[in-house]
Amino acid sequence: MEIDLGRNVFEANVQLAKKLKAVFDDNGVFVINLMASPGAGKTSFILKTIESLKDDVAIAVIEGDIASAVDAEKVRAAGVPAVQINTGGACHLDGRMIKGALTHLNLDEIDLLIIENVGNLVCPAEFDLGEDIKVVISSISEGDDKPLKYPRIFSEMDALIINKIDLLESSDFNMDDFARSIAGLNPAAGVFEISCKTGQGFDDWIAWLASKLK
Repeated sequence: MEIDLGRNVFEANVQLAKKLKAVFDDNGVFVINLMASPGAGKTSFILKTIESLKDDVAIAVIEGDIASAVDAEKVRAAGVPAVQINTGGACHLDGRMIKGALTHLNLDEIDLLIIENVGNLVCPAEFDLGEDIKVVISSISEGDDKPLKYPRIFSEMDALIINKIDLLESSDFNMDDFARSIAGLNPAAGVFEISCKTGQGFDDWIAWLASKLK
């Protein structure tokens, strides 16, 4: 008898993700699974989102990293509860990790939960976490070929954040080529050109997210 361990792992996570989604729904918590490469600006984006919404929305964050608690400490300093998950080498978060992190949060007191996945454009796309939406950040400094190299994560996202738009004029990033790649993979996704540094375009993202929260 042959056992496909990889398939069993994926199927177990699918079932756990469904249970997590039911828990989130029962508690009225809207969940974002935020994915990006290292250095794309995930934590800066989270902090800017917190700054824009914290007066009206109760937010919590789960931070996923291979090691350290640097990002969780930044979120806590912004006045928002944060749980750090250190994977010890795993390149993604999974349902089991999220279930464990939830024991440190009071879901009754949360409207929006942002899960910052491990910096990677491959593995996180394969593991649902019970989220309502998947958001991908791709920065100008990474180049315009990422959708061609990592099509799955871009084809499954609900929203795309093009970050560091303030660097566009000083880079060789081709926005037209990038937009064509996204349109071919996922024409329904919301696309937001922003700069966490200058705040450019951030109001559009916040308005879109607020419409989802309602």
